[in-house]
Amino acid sequence: MNIKDVTASVSDEMAAFRQKYKEVLHARNTLVDKVTRYVLRQQGKQIRPVMVLLAAKICGGVNETSYRAAIMVELLHSATLIHDDVVDGAEMRRGIPSINALWKNKISVLIGDYLLSKGLLYSLEHKDYGFLHIVSDAVRRMSEGEILQIQKTRSLDITENDYLSVISDKTASLISSACAMGALSATDKEDRIEALKNYGEYLGLAFQIRDDLLDYTGDSKTTGKQMGIDIKEKKITLPLIYALRHAPEAEQKKIRSILRSSRKRAYKSGEVVDFVKAKGGLDYA
Repeated sequence: MNIKDVTASVSDEMAAFRQKYKEVLHARNTLVDKVTRYVLRQQGKQIRPVMVLLAAKICGGVNETSYRAAIMVELLHSATLIHDDVVDGAEMRRGIPSINALWKNKISVLIGDYLLSKGLLYSLEHKDYGFLHIVSDAVRRMSEGEILQIQKTRSLDITENDYLSVISDKTASLISSACAMGALSATDKEDRIEALKNYGEYLGLAFQIRDDLLDYTGDSKTTGKQMGIDIKEKKITLPLIYALRHAPEAEQKKIRSILRSSRKRAYKSGEVVDFVKAKGGLDYA
């Protein structure tokens, strides 16, 4: 099963969502409108809106409230990606220049803030207060996850529990929220909403672990992710955490020495990849 199989049952609904989302993004300010139209060019598979619509369909059917939930989730996701590119200094996003590469950091931060506020106001205008509660908690979790990752990256003392906390907050929280909001748009049954919220959490964890594995196994032509990029950015993920935990002290010191030096990370990332493979990190993840 691939992403096309997953989205097939809501293909018509996704077409309607994209049109509604485009209309919501329109801005009177010419620069804001120009940048937000560029945001549309950066859209990926739009997994989170898909999860909103699938959850709604499971719980009774897609309706206008479901579309509003999908729009709010995508606005928030787009805002966080823009902010992430500023934090990471990323110059590319999905094969094209990032917003900060074209309009610099100030505009990027403000556009991210604009999209977030747009989503919040959109829900307020339609009295979708349940969505606001869910999204506000997701924003809190994503911020805490990013801060924890930065903190642990600096000290290189990240544990498996730390890693799971980071990806739960940074990635799984929004997918979980998407599922919960989709369910909430179609039913008031708390058990169904909670079940889909939990499903989204576990799906988000699996999604991020798989993405982290691609740093050691991926082909950039097919996955869009260059091998070793996480290592070069000093991001310690589950395969490396496991490998370090099961390596002799001398090997641990050697690998940590590479991770501490940006120069070494640039030309020795392949050595770290080989180390992780040899220690069973990929199989464990």
